[in-house]
Amino acid sequence: MTPETARPPRRRLSVDRRREELMAAALELFGARDAEDVSIDDVASAAGASRALVYHYFGGKQELYVAALRSAAGQLEARLRPQDGGSPLDDLASGLGRYFDFVEEHAAGFAALLRGGPANRTGEVGEIVDGVRQRLFRLVQRQMRVEEPSPALRTTLRSWIASVETAGLDWLEHRDIERTTLERMLVEQMVALLGVAARHDPDARRLLEQHG
Repeated sequence: MTPETARPPRRRLSVDRRREELMAAALELFGARDAEDVSIDDVASAAGASRALVYHYFGGKQELYVAALRSAAGQLEARLRPQDGGSPLDDLASGLGRYFDFVEEHAAGFAALLRGGPANRTGEVGEIVDGVRQRLFRLVQRQMRVEEPSPALRTTLRSWIASVETAGLDWLEHRDIERTTLERMLVEQMVALLGVAARHDPDARRLLEQHG
């Protein structure tokens, strides 16, 4: 084994710090590859830990995967705590900025949360991802001053959230558009979606008039 390929020496760390390092290494790997293609040995090597230590803390790859996703989800939701203070669209733009702050600073966690994982996204993994999306939906509702959305509004808001997720993944992959430009486009996309919904739904029409 050459110095270049040798595993980094292990350091004495607290239990919490070691768990954080293992989860961070796992998120980097799960964000770049499908979970099925990542082994415990891969995680141990990336974290400079032993295979036995990973099993000691997490029990197995599925437990590690779930813990890593929960960590990423918790960090994202902490960024999205409501910070009202402007017009609905201003609040929406502010929340979007905090969302993309997380995307930029925690790229691997964001990618693992939305793109990685088994084909059958049920059980704990599905609950984590769905929980993040429900949190986003409630946040957008609050920012747009919508208490009980009509079916048309609900579909519009959820469609926009899906667009934001896709835009985040695309931006991480290519980074060929300015982030501020992308955020403005997404806010304008919300207005455009409301315009379409307004042709079919009086609640959407009233909401669009309020934001106009």
